Amino acid sequence: MSKPKSILEICDLSIGYRTSASESIIAENINLDLSEGKLIGLIGTNGIGKSTLLKTILTFEKPLKGNIKLLEKDIYDYSQKELSQYISVVLTEKLPPSNLSVYELVALGRQPYTNWLGELSDEDKQKVKDSLDLVNITELTAKKYFQLSDGQFQKVMIARALVQDTPIIILDEPTTHLDLLHKVSVFKLLKQLASSARKCVLFSTHDIELALEFCDEIIVMTSNQTIKNTPENLIQHEVLDQIFENESVRFDKENRKFIFD
Repeated sequence: MSKPKSILEICDLSIGYRTSASESIIAENINLDLSEGKLIGLIGTNGIGKSTLLKTILTFEKPLKGNIKLLEKDIYDYSQKELSQYISVVLTEKLPPSNLSVYELVALGRQPYTNWLGELSDEDKQKVKDSLDLVNITELTAKKYFQLSDGQFQKVMIARALVQDTPIIILDEPTTHLDLLHKVSVFKLLKQLASSARKCVLFSTHDIELALEFCDEIIVMTSNQTIKNTPENLIQHEVLDQIFENESVRFDKENRKFIFD
């Protein structure tokens, strides 16, 4: 079997915030290689830098040091329009009020490719249909998005990212506010998209135990390091015990869950 194609390479990255007077480093010495066909979870405690890392990859924040390569090209050498054809994103922010239907909302994912009038070509319409089918929400097409449950809405936003037809999809806390059944449903969907559509799917999550069950690889951010490996290797090398830095919290290898003493 050939080696999966590298999509995103992060080298010696330091992330944080810079002002004219000072520099605040949140995490440093980050080296990661993300490949196609992989579901990759990003885990760590609140404030450790997960969202800042995602924002830096998305060029919303500039790195303090190091570089990010997208398909072997520096990410800042792409125009914003070009980036929208390579990276799609699903954030946790609510959409502004509107009367958009599910179909119209998903179709907005084709904006990087449509003409200035925003007209959908036959190819665009087919990609919207394929995306709705793949995410299994075709029956919701005519509904207004404000009529959806949280679980349905999250799938619609994933469909919109999918129809953007990018090699990498980035999601920030996609299972927030969902019950366990819908969390599992979203994890299964992301796993399917990574494997069948050969996407590189990167998402941050606090649902660590579910991530261990579904992810191909997991990025663990602690105060000392950022490390990526398979769930099994992370468990075997007791990396998960370093997440909370609290003696009353430990990871039970046998049962694959955190124990509170």
